[in-house]
Amino acid sequence: MRITVIGTGYLGATHAACMAELGFEVLGLDIDPTRVASLSEGLLPFHEPDLPALLQKHVKSGRLRFTTSYQEAGAWGDVHFIGVGTPQRAGEGAADMSYVDSATISLARNITKDALIVGKSTVPVGTTRRLKNLVRDNKRPGVKVNVAWNPEFLREGFAVVDTLTPDRLVIGVDSPEDEAVLRKVYATALAGGVPLISTDFETAELVKVAANAFLATKISFINAFSEVTEVIGGDITTLADAIGLDARIGRRFLNAGIGFGGGCLPKDIRALQARAAELGVDHSMRFLDEMDGINLRRRERTVDLAREMLGSLSQSRIAILGVAFKPNSDDVRDSPALDIANRLFDEGAEVSIFDPAGNLNASRRSPQHHYVSSTEDAVREADLILLLTEWDEFKALTPEGLSVQTGTRKIIDGRNILRPQVWADSGWSVGSLGRRYVADQAIEGTPSEQLQMSSSPAP
Repeated sequence: MRITVIGTGYLGATHAACMAELGFEVLGLDIDPTRVASLSEGLLPFHEPDLPALLQKHVKSGRLRFTTSYQEAGAWGDVHFIGVGTPQRAGEGAADMSYVDSATISLARNITKDALIVGKSTVPVGTTRRLKNLVRDNKRPGVKVNVAWNPEFLREGFAVVDTLTPDRLVIGVDSPEDEAVLRKVYATALAGGVPLISTDFETAELVKVAANAFLATKISFINAFSEVTEVIGGDITTLADAIGLDARIGRRFLNAGIGFGGGCLPKDIRALQARAAELGVDHSMRFLDEMDGINLRRRERTVDLAREMLGSLSQSRIAILGVAFKPNSDDVRDSPALDIANRLFDEGAEVSIFDPAGNLNASRRSPQHHYVSSTEDAVREADLILLLTEWDEFKALTPEGLSVQTGTRKIIDGRNILRPQVWADSGWSVGSLGRRYVADQAIEGTPSEQLQMSSSPAP
């Protein structure tokens, strides 16, 4: 079988390279000639570990090519994967389906032999049946073109392994023949014991958004409890450890902090709410609105904590370590870290940012900040340091090592990865979300009371 991948962004480029790794001849299509030219030279326009080597390997072997021509793709491929974006509509919660619709119509009009179109994008439930009608109305006479859905479950930073050895495969099909085709595509994974769930279109579409909604719920749950521990005392990390030992709950995604972001979870839960409202079952998804609110409040709380630790944000110098929404990624879409940086700037702070991979993308979205090339450059003249993305190099920071690079002894741990008492014992004041504020001497009370006490002259 020959495989095409329509759309060569994060999802499409990853899928194309991995399909080539599985032994298929692959043609990637994108309407952006600059991106096609870059990929054709083996150059990846975003950060994803292990993917550059895979791309270069199969561009060099000739197994992976790229084009801007739907005519070429339609005549060449047997299985066509659609991996274009479904961003949030401007001013709305609903997903913008124009890219998926356009790609499907253009492909259908140019397919010259019997083929299968397989959607991978995250879409509102009901999309596949609607696209089948679009294909029927636009395909060439005498050519059989079926449609199936195969949602992706990629984790940024682990996309290659998630494609080659996924924890499950889900396909939505309406014929045994289409299932047989996809079993051939994923024969290597299936032979390795990866579970396959073959179901109807609607369930396959819902699996991805349901998974993201559940993960967002878990993160929001522990962040809601962090609001409680900040008021009454306690340690949200210990609380998460304790309930995470319950096998029914599990510890993953129970990390309190500044909340979730990126190009998937925020937009997907909003799109799910919008689709539920269209279907007349909006009451079933109302909890998602509160989750969104909890998530955004964590960003506000981080700014409040910075204000409390400095007294005033105006004319303060703040260093931010990490601006990508997660480590091992350069993605700053709906990044809580970048949002916090912008809020601090709006209150008069001067912000210096260092992220191992995300500086360029962040600077395109928020050019008002200073972007530097190292932790040392970011913290050198800072009044306060915010650790907002849990890159390994930030996890490895020590109070002694950081003290050599900066004059401040104030840090906010937005991801709860530091040991506050260890830092306090070295003369640092540490603010966290959901944990007791720790200054260089043990202080009781709320964060505001603690700051007042720590700044009061000794009797």
